[in-house]
Amino acid sequence: MALAQEDIQFIKAHLGEWLAEQSLGKPPAVYEIELRERMVRVEEELKHQRELMREGFERMDERFIALRTDMDQRFQQVDQRFEQANKRHDELRQDMLARFAQVDKRFEQVDKRFDEMIKRHDTHFLWILGFIATGVGLVIIAMRYLPGPGP
Repeated sequence: MALAQEDIQFIKAHLGEWLAEQSLGKPPAVYEIELRERMVRVEEELKHQRELMREGFERMDERFIALRTDMDQRFQQVDQRFEQANKRHDELRQDMLARFAQVDKRFEQVDKRFDEMIKRHDTHFLWILGFIATGVGLVIIAMRYLPGPGP
């Protein structure tokens, strides 16, 4: 059962009306107005969504700025701590250098004492050597010039 050409033309002509009738019984003009109103509402909602997204992005920017400011402050605090540690290190270094200077002075004093002691010992040694040499010389002279026990 094939449709006649007239039947096909009739269906094409009335198909739009039948579809409009099926959509809640509204005529095509009312249906078109309703579609336009829906489109306007969708566009308004999209505009509202864009505004919400912009606000969200602005809030994110504010958060990033606040986070960066907080991080900058923390880095400044860390820098201050390092500066304090460096100052303490320098103070300890100066203190240690002062103590080493004191130890050097003490060693110099000990060296001077040893030098003085060595000089005294050298002087004593020379005196003793002189006494010994004089004594030996006197003994030799005495043996030569003094008459010995008779034969």
